[in-house]
Amino acid sequence: MKKFIILIPVYNDWKSLFKLLENINREISNQSNRISVLVVNDKSTEEITNNTINFSNLDYVRIINLKKNGGHGHAIATGLKYINDNMSYDYVIPMDGDGEDRPEELIKFFDIVNTSSPNIITANRVKRSEGSIFQTCYRIHKFLTYLMTGKMIKFGNYSCLSTSAVQKILSNGSIWLSYSGAIAKNFFSVSSIESARGMRYFGPSKMNFINLVKHSLNISATFKETIFIRAAMLGMLLTFAAHYITSYLLIAAVLTWVLMLYIFFLSKNDDLKKLQASSDNIDEIIILYEKKS
Repeated sequence: MKKFIILIPVYNDWKSLFKLLENINREISNQSNRISVLVVNDKSTEEITNNTINFSNLDYVRIINLKKNGGHGHAIATGLKYINDNMSYDYVIPMDGDGEDRPEELIKFFDIVNTSSPNIITANRVKRSEGSIFQTCYRIHKFLTYLMTGKMIKFGNYSCLSTSAVQKILSNGSIWLSYSGAIAKNFFSVSSIESARGMRYFGPSKMNFINLVKHSLNISATFKETIFIRAAMLGMLLTFAAHYITSYLLIAAVLTWVLMLYIFFLSKNDDLKKLQASSDNIDEIIILYEKKS
């Protein structure tokens, strides 16, 4: 019997969270594993409104209230550090709290763990729920990220991490910059499941074009050494070509160097000290539900 903790960051989306918790409780009804939920409240301005809670298939549901809003990625990193420092577990499953990470796929994680106990399992997207324009932009993002980093990253936060995987991720600051970037950087070989992006329970998706660009750049920034080498080579090649072909290529060369400098600016968030100090941002722990022994 394995102990799983599902880690869910939330910001002003309690209605979606409680629907997700109900669906998780239903999906795990036949599980022999012990499953709990830790919610990281990223300084929501809306108060919790659901007071009738009975998740009989879960060991407990707890909420970490943060003092300051730090964003989705920092909430996950803070939750992982808290779990590793204070809780007993075999695996942690970070997932979004809005329904886009489908609770039906949790069973795939459980089955693989019960069969082979891998170090890490990613949920690789094979189908998305957004419109055709966004999906095209997402494909471009994956291709450009691959060109810059040499890594084809097909997954987001939804994954399953063993104790040793969590400890390895927390040993450096890359997760403070990008969760998926940290996974790709720290692990050369991972298991995976196929995952279809679900529909958001309530309201529009928070992943828009601007956030996709930020997401792509943050992933790239975790590989700043690789970016420097590739950008330097491309910049010199474009400068050389501008001399013999057209001076307009100098514009591309300058943009390449600007991109490299911006990537290095972003990489400052690859900060182990901030990760280690993230516990200072925890205000209180609330027990939302706990199974009676």
